[in-house]
Amino acid sequence: MKIKAIIHPAEEGGYWAEVPALPGCITEGDTWDEVTQNLQDAVEGWLSVAKIMVVAVLV
Repeated sequence: MKIKAIIHPAEEGGYWAEVPALPGCITEGDTWDEVTQNLQDAVEGWLSVAKIMVVAVLV
């Protein structure tokens, strides 16, 4: 699955990232590698919670 993310430079240094298709899915990191890893973790966490919420509604 491909999800589009936007990575921004942070004013204080490092980066922050958002996933417009997943409301509230944001993260940050001091380096490009760190923010991309954190972004992967954030997306996986967001999707995991969304799946739980769908199951809870269906039950």
